[in-house]
Amino acid sequence: MSVKQISVLLGNVPGSFAALTHILDSEDISVKAVSAASIAEDSRVRLVVNDPDRAAALLESYNLNIEVTPVLAAEVPLHAGGMNAILKPLAKADINIHYLYTTINRIGRETILIIGVDKLEEAKEILMEHWINLIGDEIYSIP
Repeated sequence: MSVKQISVLLGNVPGSFAALTHILDSEDISVKAVSAASIAEDSRVRLVVNDPDRAAALLESYNLNIEVTPVLAAEVPLHAGGMNAILKPLAKADINIHYLYTTINRIGRETILIIGVDKLEEAKEILMEHWINLIGDEIYSIP
């Protein structure tokens, strides 16, 4: 149970992120989760959107440098140490977390964490063994 993430490499200049969101908005593609970070002259934007296949095709039509990768979407338990309920089992299993970020909205009360890892299938199994609720395609229809 993974979800599709679109990574976009943009120039690190004013307005490039706004242009990206304008392209998506113009086709009624809504962003469910987003992370943006500068890397020297470029910026890497990671997105989970309501229609990843259509979004990828659209962004490629604008000659943007994109990559579609599977990531995990996990609900953070609502208790003290909830984040560690996810992080500790992954660390103990020697699974490297490359990055993480949260969705803009939620399905229930829990925050949904988007996690990029080096061993996706193993991470899924570990988290499910530790009673972490993984989100699948329902992420695409978060209001």
